Amino acid sequence: MPLQNRVTPSGNIVATPERGTFTGNRGIIHDPSTKTLLNRRWSNPAWITCVCEFCGRRRDVMATRSWTELFFLDEATSFAAGHRPCFYCRRDDANRFRAAWEEGNGVTRVRATEIDAVLHRERLDNRKKRLHPVDGPVEVLPDGAMVQAGGESFLIAQGQALQWSFAGYRAADVELVDAHLLTPPSTLRAFRAGYRPVLHVSAAAGN
Repeated sequence: MPLQNRVTPSGNIVATPERGTFTGNRGIIHDPSTKTLLNRRWSNPAWITCVCEFCGRRRDVMATRSWTELFFLDEATSFAAGHRPCFYCRRDDANRFRAAWEEGNGVTRVRATEIDAVLHRERLDNRKKRLHPVDGPVEVLPDGAMVQAGGESFLIAQGQALQWSFAGYRAADVELVDAHLLTPPSTLRAFRAGYRPVLHVSAAAGN
């Protein structure tokens, strides 16, 4: 049986057999004796996105009382859920993201904890995912932005909307009416300032 450790763009954590291309965590939110999630869905405001392989290290998922390994289809999914790049295993990406986040949000010399504090306000509405209004047509959102419409999640790539699934993306066959932004606004501004999240290979096929 698959473990409950796959994250949707809306931040929910579910069990599914499909694999992800990125991992990450929100602190310790599982019981290692049963490899099941606790009632809480985060224990730390630093929600990070990591590479699945780093320096040849392999982790036995949910085996110890260490951080809870979560998995994402791609980096755009992790950003939509409210995560940001890890400064340990993805230092170059994290520094590029911080530089773009600073430029897009009009700040300088920001610390990771300060980014986390902003993201924590933007990603949660009490225990639910916070949705944000879309400022303009969804087609002009930067590559990597994700929106929700009709209960489904969509990626914007090269001006096209692609429907998200655990297996990948496909061309959207519905009109995105009353869409709301899943990607936190401060992260969206970092995209507009030049950061490009890593997309699943199916995003290119979907276009």
